[in-house]
Amino acid sequence: MTKVRWGILGAARIALDRVIPAMQLGQLCEIVAIASRDLDRARADARQLGIPKAYGSYDELLADPEIEALYNPLPNHLHVPLSILAAERGKHVLCEKPIGLDTADALKLLAARDRTGVVIGEAFMIQVHPQWVRTRELVRSGRIGELRFAMGAFGYYKDDPANIRHIREFGGGGLLDIGCYPIKSSRMIFGEEPARVSARLVRDPASGVDTLTSAILDYPSGHCIFNCGTRVAGNQSMQFFGTAGRIEIEVPYNPRPGGTSRIRIDDGRDPFSSGLAIEEFPPCDQYTLQGDAFSRAVREGTTPPVPLEDSVKNMAVIDAVFRAARSGRWETPQVGTAVAPQNV
Repeated sequence: MTKVRWGILGAARIALDRVIPAMQLGQLCEIVAIASRDLDRARADARQLGIPKAYGSYDELLADPEIEALYNPLPNHLHVPLSILAAERGKHVLCEKPIGLDTADALKLLAARDRTGVVIGEAFMIQVHPQWVRTRELVRSGRIGELRFAMGAFGYYKDDPANIRHIREFGGGGLLDIGCYPIKSSRMIFGEEPARVSARLVRDPASGVDTLTSAILDYPSGHCIFNCGTRVAGNQSMQFFGTAGRIEIEVPYNPRPGGTSRIRIDDGRDPFSSGLAIEEFPPCDQYTLQGDAFSRAVREGTTPPVPLEDSVKNMAVIDAVFRAARSGRWETPQVGTAVAPQNV
């Protein structure tokens, strides 16, 4: 199978530091170009990463006939508009999470995909990491009995008002940035959609972005409870509790690239973990796996790891969390209708 020729939209730190180097190690990815609104910066990044072409505008990158697929790590408010432009130019698109600003945004991209026939997927890299694949297998097999609830947290401390995470109109705030992970991962492991959600959030008085969010997702089989914050000490955790045990993922979202990752399976026989088993996974990089999996979908014309149908459902839950925090009531995710933006 020949490699897919990729272009990179923008010079986001996650792309330069993590995703591009990882994709360059893949079997099916060839990074051939990078674009920035600053040509000098694009050239400097291209030299540093060994990328053959550098462009000083996104439109030049979109017009390059050599490029088959684009990775879009731009700020959240540019995910859908630039991905639609790419699709209309016949480019496949792997777009960073969250897929857009709200459900209506995601539905626009879904319509563009269906109209153009390209492959578009959301870059939730956890979908392909072996520790998550195994966790899903264990839950489906009944290893911890019937899944009843999940509990997670994700946070970091960042107090820079100039950072895009603190610019509301750019889709800033903790829920869109990191709260999307426990939502995605709980949906993935429950294998269901929450029927309703309840939430509370705290907004920064100056920027208006959410800095602390707590939510309950009410699934048919049980609950997921999570917290996310952008002014707390760095943390991430995710556990799944069943009638016959629990599974804890050691570092659920940012396992060390090239390092061993672990999950802990405890049968709950006592509080001292006498029934604990640990499974270890060989070194890997989830961004390498993601790039190859998406490239394979392009070559084979199959569904990418996280298709837009899943992205729309995830955005619907995020929207419902915003609505619930505002209304003080349980809110139902609305997938089939384009509701008004809720991060307001």
